[in-house]
Amino acid sequence: MDQEILKTNLHGLERKILVLLNDHKSLKDEVRSLKLENHELKSSIKARDEQISNFKNQIKITKIVDYIDPEDGSNSELKKKVDEYIREIDKCIAHLSR
Repeated sequence: MDQEILKTNLHGLERKILVLLNDHKSLKDEVRSLKLENHELKSSIKARDEQISNFKNQIKITKIVDYIDPEDGSNSELKKKVDEYIREIDKCIAHLSR
């Protein structure tokens, strides 16, 4: 009779161990998946922060260009040159974003 109880307890423990092992495996998979998602989201945030920084710089440059008095001929050339630099910077940013 004692052996029957021991066998029953042993089978119960084996089932519980299998359940725990399966839970452990699924939790490890979930942690791996969440770590990957976290890494991707951090990369996305970093890229967005860089874009925002670039846009802020473009806004500053645009404000400087707009502040220049358009009646003066030399300022007009300067404005064209700055606009050209902005387009060139935009090309570089687009190239680096790839």
